[in-house]
Amino acid sequence: MMTTELRPRGPLSEAVLRRMLGGEQADATAGVEDLPALAARAVEESVDLVRDEDVQFALFALYASHYGSLGQLDPELEWDTMLIETRRVLETAFERQLRRQVEVPDTPEPRAGEVARALFEATAPESGPSLARYFARKASKEQAEEFLKQRSIYTLREADPHSWAIPRLHGRAKAALVEIQSDEYGGGRPERVHAAIYAAAMRSAGLDDRYGAYLDAAPAITLASLNTMSMFGLNRRLVGAIVGHLAAFEMTSSLPSRLYADGFRRLGYDERTTDYYDEHVEADAVHEQIAAHDLAGALAEDRPELLPDIMFGAAACLAVDGWASAHILDAWTRGESSLREPVES
Repeated sequence: MMTTELRPRGPLSEAVLRRMLGGEQADATAGVEDLPALAARAVEESVDLVRDEDVQFALFALYASHYGSLGQLDPELEWDTMLIETRRVLETAFERQLRRQVEVPDTPEPRAGEVARALFEATAPESGPSLARYFARKASKEQAEEFLKQRSIYTLREADPHSWAIPRLHGRAKAALVEIQSDEYGGGRPERVHAAIYAAAMRSAGLDDRYGAYLDAAPAITLASLNTMSMFGLNRRLVGAIVGHLAAFEMTSSLPSRLYADGFRRLGYDERTTDYYDEHVEADAVHEQIAAHDLAGALAEDRPELLPDIMFGAAACLAVDGWASAHILDAWTRGESSLREPVES
C-alpha cells in the first residue's frame, strides 16, 4: 500500500518526524535535539498557535501515532517519553490559547433539560456569511473538490476522536455516546461506516481516498480542527470537553449537510458523492437530541464538576470549526484557493 509523504513545515515538525519515523532517522536525533525544549521555543516564538503551520503539523503527527492513521510512523515509538513530553508542551499551550480566545456561554444549572437548552441556544444557526450557503449556491467544481480535500483530514477518521471518551464515561452518558457512535460506524455494516461513505464520495469525485493524501495541502487551521478533538479525546481530564464538542458537532451538522448535498447536486455530482451528506441530514437530526439531552445533559447531572468543560468543549467546537470554515470562505470569495499549495488529484 502506498503511504503518504510527510513533509515537515518547520524545524519543530522536521525534528518530530525524524524521531517518529524510527530506525536510523530516530537514531540520528538521539542526544542531539531536546524535542520538548524545541517545542517550548516554537510555542514562545509563535504569533498564533492555532494557525501556526509548524506547531499544528507537529501536533497532528504526534496524535496520528495514537490513531495509527499514518502507517509509516513507527508504532514502537507511540509511547516514546520524549515524544509524549513534546506533545504535552504543545497541547498545554494550545489548550491555553483556546481557553483564552473562545467565548464560552454562561454555565447552566446541572440539569439535563437546562444543559440541552443552553447547547441549543449556543448552536442556533446565525445569519450572515456561511460556507454551507455559499457552497450550495455558488461553489465551482474546483472548489467542491477543494472542500472534499480539506474535510478529508477529519472525515476519513470520522468519529474516532470522540470514541476515546467511551471508556471514560458511565451509565446514561456512556450509553448515549455508544448509540451515536454505533451509527457513525455503520451499525454493523462496513459499507455504511461514515468514513467509508466519505471515501466513496472522494473516489466518485475522482480524488484519492487514502488518509492523508491531501495532508500537505491542508492549512494549519484545518489541522487545528482535528487537533482540538484529539486533545480533548486523548486527555482523560478533558472528558467533559470532548462530550461538549461532540454535542455541538452533532447539533450543527444536519442543516449544513443538506446545503452541501444541494451544492454537489447543482454541480452534477451523482449520489455516490452526495450520499455522505444526505446520510447526515437525517442521522444528525436524531443525534443532536441524544447528544444534548442523554449525553451532555446526563453527564452534567451525574458529574456537575464537568459542566464548565462541557460548555467549553461545545464553544471550542463552534469556534475552531468556524475559523476553519471562514478560512475557506474568505479564500473563495477572494477568488483564491483555500489549500496551502496546488495538489495533484
